[in-house]
Amino acid sequence: MNKINLNIKGFKKSVVGFRLSSSVFLLMLFFLCAFASFAQVTSSIDTTKIRIGEQIMFQVQVEADSTDLVVFPEGQTFLPLEMIESFKIDTTKNNNKFQLIKEYALTQFDSGAYTIPKQKIFVGDNIFFTDSLRVEVQTIAVDTTKQKLFDIKPMIAVEKATSKWWLYVGIGLLALSFIGFVLYWFIWRKKPLSEEEKIALLPPYDRAKMALKKLDESDYLQKEELKDYYSELTFIIRKYLDEKVYDRSLESTTDELVARLNMLRDANQIELSNDDIKNIETILKRADLVKFAKSAPDIELAKLDRNTIDIEIDQVKEALPEPTEEEKLLNEKYRDEQERKKKRKKIWLTVAASLLIVIATFIGFGVKYGFKYVVDTIIGEESKELLEGDWVRSDYGVPPIMISTPVVLERMDLQAVDTLPQVKMTVFSYGDLDSDMNILVSTAKYKDLGKNADGEPNTIDLRLAIEGHLKTYENNGARNLIVKQEQFITPNAAEGLKAYGTAQFPADKEGHFRDGEYVILAFTAENVLQQIALVWNSQNDYTNQTIDRIIKSIELKKLEE
Repeated sequence: MNKINLNIKGFKKSVVGFRLSSSVFLLMLFFLCAFASFAQVTSSIDTTKIRIGEQIMFQVQVEADSTDLVVFPEGQTFLPLEMIESFKIDTTKNNNKFQLIKEYALTQFDSGAYTIPKQKIFVGDNIFFTDSLRVEVQTIAVDTTKQKLFDIKPMIAVEKATSKWWLYVGIGLLALSFIGFVLYWFIWRKKPLSEEEKIALLPPYDRAKMALKKLDESDYLQKEELKDYYSELTFIIRKYLDEKVYDRSLESTTDELVARLNMLRDANQIELSNDDIKNIETILKRADLVKFAKSAPDIELAKLDRNTIDIEIDQVKEALPEPTEEEKLLNEKYRDEQERKKKRKKIWLTVAASLLIVIATFIGFGVKYGFKYVVDTIIGEESKELLEGDWVRSDYGVPPIMISTPVVLERMDLQAVDTLPQVKMTVFSYGDLDSDMNILVSTAKYKDLGKNADGEPNTIDLRLAIEGHLKTYENNGARNLIVKQEQFITPNAAEGLKAYGTAQFPADKEGHFRDGEYVILAFTAENVLQQIALVWNSQNDYTNQTIDRIIKSIELKKLEE
């Protein structure tokens, strides 16, 4: 029994008019040498009557000076007619002027009379408009005696995939709220002050008075711990003097401190009497004897010294001069500066904490899911989004090929499919051979395969069909093809032939190649050849998973189903 080689060569896409230009204007720049400014614009069409779907060639001629910038219209500016293609500009030189010819292919899929609107042409600083032209679109006569008519197929309910965007938004808002709460609680919140912090905020005089009260509440005198008692008492007066009179009072000896007080009094910087200074000196020296000479004064004397210090603190306060307006202003500036420093510190802490949280989150997810996966999720890697997006399960061709894909496959319009007039072919595809993933689903139905010399009907050879497909790869630049073949059975028990392997496919127009893999599945039944061809970048893990999922989803349905 003879077998037919169904090597279909040269599939060709013919875009009828559904791919529109995304730009509004294509700027054509002509930098030439001339000084006069002159322009003439004319327009014309090759016919005023067409049938539905036929093309009209709309031509614009511009004669302009060599220094003029000419801008032609682009995009769908010809409505109600639809622009199919915008051709390159043809330029000819005529003396010191240039003649520019721009052509557009237009069409309309509804019958009726239409007007091509005026088109705006920019020539230098001037604007010109073409004439509006009338076009008649006629219907196509259909011979219903030869062409079978069928009822419109009923609508099929498709279950819409449930989107979980609200869940992701909710999780994101919850995470941001938690981070904001943590930053507020630990950085920006005004924390309740401790007892020590409250005391530290009091003026020096109030702190000194409060310290004396605490000393009264202590049990130093009851336990006759005079050394600790005098240490606290002298620290109170020294601390107050350090903050208000002499900033080295804490580390100065008794003699040095007394000498400093006498000097400030003599310089009229503080109005302390000799008795006040003498009282302070007496108590400080008695405290030195208690601490270093282990002297033990009477308890009542210690209480008297405490009252003397209380009085002398009041005397020092009254002796201090009132702060000038300049000093008050300096103090206010100092407080403002301190507030600014605190605010800047909080901002830096917030930035650092936020950065730390982001890094910790990234590391946590990276450890759990893999760092590459996390990075690809952040940057929105295309093949990952295809794999994890909403897939489409649909039937293609007649008899139907049911397959699940990340996107809907587009129907290809074929011109001069092959030399076999008895074949009816439908092809659906996604991507090209130079993209990361190319999906091709085709169905070829033959009216008559003929008979061999023995009078027996010819059959379709799947091996020859696959060889024809591989030849198509080679014609498109693929090289180093390694081919393996085996039987393939779909989940619904349809048997076919599987060819698979590796090859180097063109990566771009610059002549670079990339390593890839391919799978060709071929099935035949009742003069029908069905093929699914998959080509993908094997270096991409997401694409590998996508292809596996596609192959596992393939099912063949009988026509009566």
